Amino acid sequence: MSSVRVLVGTKKGAFVLTADGARNDWKVSGPFFAGWEIYHVKGSPVDPNRLYASQSSGWFGQVVQRSDDGGTTWAPVGNKFAYDGVPGTHQWYDGTPHPWEFKRVWHLEPSLSDPDTVYAGIEDAALFKSTDGGTNWEELAGLRGHGSGPHWQPGAGGMCLHTIILDPANPDRMYIAISAAGAFRTDDGGKTWKPINKGLVSNFMPDPTAEVGHCVHHVAMHRQRPDVLFMQKHWDVMRSDDAGENWREVSGNLPTDFGFVIDVHAHQPETLYVVPIKSDSEHFVPDGQLRVFRSKTGGNEWEALTTGLPQQNCYVNVLRDAMAVDTLDDCGIYFGTSGGQVYASSNAATPGLRLCAICRPCSASRCRPLPDAPGPISTIRVVLPQHLRTLAAVGAEVELKVAAPITLRRVLDAVEAGYPTLRGTIRDYSTGQRRAFLRFFVCEQDWSHEPVDAELPAPVVQGREPVLIIGAIAGG
Repeated sequence: MSSVRVLVGTKKGAFVLTADGARNDWKVSGPFFAGWEIYHVKGSPVDPNRLYASQSSGWFGQVVQRSDDGGTTWAPVGNKFAYDGVPGTHQWYDGTPHPWEFKRVWHLEPSLSDPDTVYAGIEDAALFKSTDGGTNWEELAGLRGHGSGPHWQPGAGGMCLHTIILDPANPDRMYIAISAAGAFRTDDGGKTWKPINKGLVSNFMPDPTAEVGHCVHHVAMHRQRPDVLFMQKHWDVMRSDDAGENWREVSGNLPTDFGFVIDVHAHQPETLYVVPIKSDSEHFVPDGQLRVFRSKTGGNEWEALTTGLPQQNCYVNVLRDAMAVDTLDDCGIYFGTSGGQVYASSNAATPGLRLCAICRPCSASRCRPLPDAPGPISTIRVVLPQHLRTLAAVGAEVELKVAAPITLRRVLDAVEAGYPTLRGTIRDYSTGQRRAFLRFFVCEQDWSHEPVDAELPAPVVQGREPVLIIGAIAGG
């Protein structure tokens, strides 16, 4: 009988879920790399025993791991990602030049023909290739050298190359997507690249239809039709029928067209799946209802699949690499949530089986969803210092929706989600530590050194008092 394997990356390690073809009884192995964030895990389509994983930590950095026995044992491989030549600069959140700096691997894509060949999408955005099982990495520098690289700018989760799609019909063709630069295609094995963003509209940009700068969240393709692409953008679900040359919107009757995941049925190229998320400032499902939406017409006409999924008081996110389909005759669909649940359907129609609750799958995104099992939503007031008001283009005080329990961490998460230009200005991007020249005050008390997960006082929760973020005063 056929079998199924689901690879799960979480903020607490990696897990391998396995079942027979009936997909009723599942075995959970792991956690592997316990306590580490796993940005991506993927197996080789040529050798199912060959797995690659991207392991990351704000304290210990980045490690690429490889397994040659299907995940039973793992070993670190090469972890040197050096930009080709003089890296130069890209744009920072405030539009100023910023040097290219390697931070982590967001996506690993094994070759369709050789288990030793694997591609890596990294932050700051670049594409690397290894032909020796991950031991050595070389940048495909034509992507950053396209000419638009100096104008690329980070999205809320950083400037990450998060999607790599290999064309099964043309080994020289590859698609990639970058947040927030857009989608690109190569037709010569990575030597040269072209932006493929015609038809995308991003109203947050000075030029909403610019050639580059769009925040693409994910791209999906069906193997039988490699020229047909589907995209979940920051806002809008999009479709291209000419290998990305032109895009058109197919959001149709979705309750919201913001989201991260998109995938295609293994045997029905016009059947799509998305999970709508409320908005770019409220990263949870609308109305507290976890719903997978399916279109059987390649977009525009969508229906909600809800059997077995929580339909009240559910405030989770589903991130960009947290959905997959299998290739069995009755195609199965799987997705993980920011609350740690993995759901599955054995017929791609009713996602009702909850496989397990592990621990917050981080997928391939750091867009800071709400933490686990949030409670009631409160309106929290935050006062910003003058330089951050200018950067975010807001007044002295902003109001944010935050789920209980109300902690300083959750408030700052909401600030960065609502105002992406502030990402990295209040807390260090990598470590999450408070910037040295900022202080936090709550109810006239200095909270700068209080635990970030301590609950804030009632006057703040009730909206009577704001959280103050002020510039520290130097002197002696």
